[in-house]
Amino acid sequence: MTTHSFWSPILISLETAILASSLAFLLAIVIAWWLKDRSFPGKTLLETFFLLPLVLPPSVVGFGLLMIWGRRSPLGKMIEDVFQQPVVFTFPATVIAALVVAFPLVYQIAKVGFTSVDTELEDAARSMGAHEGQVFLYVTLPLAWPALITAFLLGFARALGEFGATLMFAGNIPEKTQTISTAIYLAVETGNINEAFAWSLFVVLFSFLLLSLSRYLHR
Repeated sequence: MTTHSFWSPILISLETAILASSLAFLLAIVIAWWLKDRSFPGKTLLETFFLLPLVLPPSVVGFGLLMIWGRRSPLGKMIEDVFQQPVVFTFPATVIAALVVAFPLVYQIAKVGFTSVDTELEDAARSMGAHEGQVFLYVTLPLAWPALITAFLLGFARALGEFGATLMFAGNIPEKTQTISTAIYLAVETGNINEAFAWSLFVVLFSFLLLSLSRYLHR
């Protein structure tokens, strides 16, 4: 195994995880904050839909992504007509797969962080003339920040280790869509145990550091 072939899945995984967890983080903050104090018919159903990828088998998530973004779907055909390239089996597909599986975890933790903020503090800010944007930026966000940091780090770790949905939706193309998880799978299938061990050790150590940092910042 050359140095380039060893680092390629790692770099693809890190780039995928950074993009996916950042998008999941931004979406989770906006949606969790918007839903925090709102009550409407179907809210429980909507939140259940957000959390569904957390409990579904990754192969089901990957199949669902194929049905939505595949070349035979209306959305997939439209994107291919516009960009002259399909979504499936490309690097963006790895980001989409990681985003879908990471978002439920990030959203759930962000929701807990926002709901744990004392509403009396927010009401006090409003009574002093602060508008909703100021209440969010100067009261809600700083108080919920430890939980939000934890949400981002755990979402990053989840995106970094995604396998099933990525394999089905993005494939396992070296130097294009091959992440650490799919590279480990291929290495085991082909009997390259040393390669699988090296990549697995990297993931374990990196995830351990992320979890340690999450616990430290939350504390």
